[in-house]
Amino acid sequence: MKEIKVIVADDSALMRKLISDMLNSDENIEVIKTAYNGKDLINKIQVEKPDAITLDIEMPIMGGIETLKEMRRMNCLIPTIVISGVSHRNTTLTMDCLHYGAFDFIAKPSGGMASEIIDIKKQLIEKVKLAAYRNLNLYETKSVISKEEHKRIDNNVKIQAVVIGASTGGPKALYKVITKFPQNMGVPIFVVQHMPVGFTKAFAERLNDNSSIRVKEAEDNEIYENNVVYIAPGGYHMEIGSNGRISLNKEPPIWGVRPAVDKLFISASKVFGSHLVSAVLTGMGRDGANGTKIIKDNGGITLSESESTCVIYGMPKAAYETGKVDIVAPIDSIANEIIKITTDIRR
Repeated sequence: MKEIKVIVADDSALMRKLISDMLNSDENIEVIKTAYNGKDLINKIQVEKPDAITLDIEMPIMGGIETLKEMRRMNCLIPTIVISGVSHRNTTLTMDCLHYGAFDFIAKPSGGMASEIIDIKKQLIEKVKLAAYRNLNLYETKSVISKEEHKRIDNNVKIQAVVIGASTGGPKALYKVITKFPQNMGVPIFVVQHMPVGFTKAFAERLNDNSSIRVKEAEDNEIYENNVVYIAPGGYHMEIGSNGRISLNKEPPIWGVRPAVDKLFISASKVFGSHLVSAVLTGMGRDGANGTKIIKDNGGITLSESESTCVIYGMPKAAYETGKVDIVAPIDSIANEIIKITTDIRR
């Protein structure tokens, strides 16, 4: 008997079948129902009680955002994976869906290329499993630490930059961190969030609209400035050059992702050395662990999010296990820790 029960909601019969076939191909997942709009979905989840939902954004009668709002009103906390197109409207709506409680999202297939379908199928199955297993308390992290930790930090070094990495659960985590930064941080902040091509611009715009500090999607060869948060574009590694510029490239993925946190961390460490602060937030896998080690070995200050607030305690756990993390803190404290380090040390 398959352990994960899913309802697929999409106004396109073709997409309902495509998504259902992808999910049913996994030995642990069963699509028990489909829905043609949000209202139909709301009616069915009250009867069927699925472990996870896939949700199209634009549907007649009740779209994705309205559905998530209604689920929140009903206190119906079923983890939801949004299936989104890559138009500017859809990417903006996707960020709204994450704000209103969606667990994660994937980009809707844009064509019929076999490689694209295979990649999306892999992502879809992985994210539905992560969402459902977390909901069912089946995701085991075998944690090495569950409380805050602070090591003694050298407070005689002037911080010149901050680097942050995140993956699953990262958009919400980064929102909590970046919206707390003051307008005058005095340093540039570079961020890698694992996100598909076409979505990072809308993500940066949403952060910018709700933050005191300026937030933008990074551009190749642009000169970086203090008091700006630079978000790595989906599909590009972001590295920091010694010439004061940002470099974007399409070198092979690391850990299966591009942009990769390690690429950013390692390049920034070469430029800023001991004058750098890093933070690894929620996410699956170990991207950022090698970079954390290198930053600490070069004299920088390193943070990781504590297990208690992570959606997935994978990347922060891998970083912590290097033995090179100075501060472990819950997500609501990460911004204050970074602000304290950059202001106290920059006397």
